[in-house]
Amino acid sequence: MIKIAITGNIASGKSAVQRILEKKNYKVLDTDEVSREILNISNKPLYEAFKNYDVFENGDFSRYKVGQLIFSDEHARKLIANIMHPQIKEIILKFFEDNKSEDIVFVGIPLLFEAKMQNIFDKIIFIYTDDGIRLKRLLNRNNYTLEHAKARMNSQMPQDEKVKLCDYVVYNNGTLNELEEQIEKILNS
Repeated sequence: MIKIAITGNIASGKSAVQRILEKKNYKVLDTDEVSREILNISNKPLYEAFKNYDVFENGDFSRYKVGQLIFSDEHARKLIANIMHPQIKEIILKFFEDNKSEDIVFVGIPLLFEAKMQNIFDKIIFIYTDDGIRLKRLLNRNNYTLEHAKARMNSQMPQDEKVKLCDYVVYNNGTLNELEEQIEKILNS
């Protein structure tokens, strides 16, 4: 089995790539979805670490409040990463085990390098999108303020540094068809 990470900074188009691969019947794990699932009060280590923060709404974690906190408080960002990244890694390894009969599996993982998980993958595909396009996407799709959108973008390792660490780079500044063509070339190789 070939284990391939799909990574890229926020609003680069990782989800679009994942949908293209799923349409082609590949097994794809979306760690953004995993993060949403494990961000709940039944996650005892997470709850204990954040019970005194203003991150709850209607008896559970508020993704909005957690996002506001971790992108404005470096300590909180490190705390949540130290708890969630090992949990996410465990789920990825289970995904590999559950799909070991597949030739190729993909994992969408935005914080691959920040979480230091690149060593569990055979190949890495980086989705590169110009910063201006990413900023527009964040402002339009997420209704973030300009300040918050930039804070989220700046919290990640710069794209140009990540490109050097990847096996393939997909440039997602054009159309969905152009994106599909690039993915097809990688799959063929």
